Amino acid sequence: MSAIATSWKHIRRSPYQAMAAITTMFVTFLLTGIFFLSVVASIFILGYFEGKPQITVFFADKATREEATALEQTLAATGKTSSVKYVSKEDALAIYREQNKNDPLLLEMVTADILPASLEVSTTDPKNLQELEPMIKEASGVEEVVYQKDVVDALLTWTNAIRLIGGVLAGLLAFNSLLTIMTVISMKIALKREEIDILRLVGASRWYIRMPFILEGGFYGFVGSWAAWSVITGLVIWLRPMFFEFLGSIPAFGAVLGSATGSTFLLSSAGFLSGMVLTGFVLGSVGSLIALGRYLKL
Repeated sequence: MSAIATSWKHIRRSPYQAMAAITTMFVTFLLTGIFFLSVVASIFILGYFEGKPQITVFFADKATREEATALEQTLAATGKTSSVKYVSKEDALAIYREQNKNDPLLLEMVTADILPASLEVSTTDPKNLQELEPMIKEASGVEEVVYQKDVVDALLTWTNAIRLIGGVLAGLLAFNSLLTIMTVISMKIALKREEIDILRLVGASRWYIRMPFILEGGFYGFVGSWAAWSVITGLVIWLRPMFFEFLGSIPAFGAVLGSATGSTFLLSSAGFLSGMVLTGFVLGSVGSLIALGRYLKL
């Protein structure tokens, strides 16, 4: 009898133990998958805001273009900025007109003379904001400095918290899953003790005896992770309109959420599925190997 057939026979003969193992794996991968997607989403969101101008430097009306250029060069020399863009009074007026093109009254009241020139600065790391702010305020011609410190700090705190909580929870759940698989396989080994002894006497190899138990543990992990992927994918599809409404402006989300029936979504979903079921199979197999090494001296 093949190892796969033997494993299936073990599973059918103890359905409640199999269901307990699969359920444990399902919960583990469901919560881990949700936390993983949350971390990925937070990284995309943080990257999006990092790419936006994080500091806006407004110059006084009397400031010259040379003063703005000097500050631009000073910031670039620090190596802590990813981009520094100069926005002239005329550019500011063009932006204002684009933003208020549906309100002719507002357009008539504003001219380039009353709008300040500015620098839009993006840093390589949000932590550099506090270091650059004093330097910018002391520069000649600067009238006001505005930066989204609270927003960036909140995003950093949120991302770090998700990573920490998700990592700890995933580790605890994975450990619990291993214990469950070890317990179930150990019970199977105890029930099959006489059969295993007979196989030893007739000269069966170590791996011939071990393989059905390893495949059984892998099966529990595979089915549990596949079920978790199905639930997560269903939730994403169901909540897609809400996600797209709040996150669709972020290019990475727009590319995926905007084509939920297209190749991008299918490719992402297939990659996520492959990663989950492979991890589930390996986790279940490792649990079985630990049980075999502990309770079956082969």
